[in-house]
Amino acid sequence: MDVGQLFSIRDKVALVTGGSRGIGEMIARGYVAAGAKVYISSRKAEVCDALAEELSGQGRCISLPADLGTVEGCERLAAELAEREPRLHVLVNNAGAAWGAPLGEYSAEGFDKVMNLNVRAVFLLTQALAPQLSAGASAEDPARVINIGSIDGLGIPELPTFAYSASKAAVHQLSRHLGKAMVADHVTVNAIAPGLFPSEMTAFMFEHEQAVLAQIPMHRPGTAEDIAGTAIYLASRAGAYVTGAIIPVDGGHQTLR
Repeated sequence: MDVGQLFSIRDKVALVTGGSRGIGEMIARGYVAAGAKVYISSRKAEVCDALAEELSGQGRCISLPADLGTVEGCERLAAELAEREPRLHVLVNNAGAAWGAPLGEYSAEGFDKVMNLNVRAVFLLTQALAPQLSAGASAEDPARVINIGSIDGLGIPELPTFAYSASKAAVHQLSRHLGKAMVADHVTVNAIAPGLFPSEMTAFMFEHEQAVLAQIPMHRPGTAEDIAGTAIYLASRAGAYVTGAIIPVDGGHQTLR
């Protein structure tokens, strides 16, 4: 056994959606550092372009901006990736949105926005890129779909983020269903369920950091190494026999409660 190659993703082609900030950026940085050729996508083209330019100084990173909240955006991103790469080894479906409001004030617009980006886009992009994933796969080294769920999809959150928690539970179940559908094509599908990580979406929680961290058994938020390490594991030979799994990366917040 070559342990040095066990966690290698060198020269693999990966697409990370929502890759310009937050957890997506952490994964993209980890993949670039590990020698993968990484495409990142986000709705804000200037932010996506700037990060790709920065990461290109460390490896290979290409910006493909897209609004995955629309069907047309999903189709365009898949087509642009397919034009550039006949084979895709790793698809990380990370792009997501949240919406919070009391039950009586929760809008249909907010609910649809969250579900369309967090769930529909995961399905549409995976569906559209299935030929490229299959082309990049083998029985010994499957292609990988890694969906970013949340511990809010494993338990009931304190905040009134009804669509978000429902969407992440749907991502977990969709990952299992896609895993079953794609296993014959040598494509594995897994989900990571992160807990608290620093991002624009969670910035308000760090205003009450001590109270929040007191609820986490490990008493700290997640780091870039924590989430990138899990994503690298799933994309490497070490994770080749794992499919249909939901992996909490939460410092024990859900798993030890």
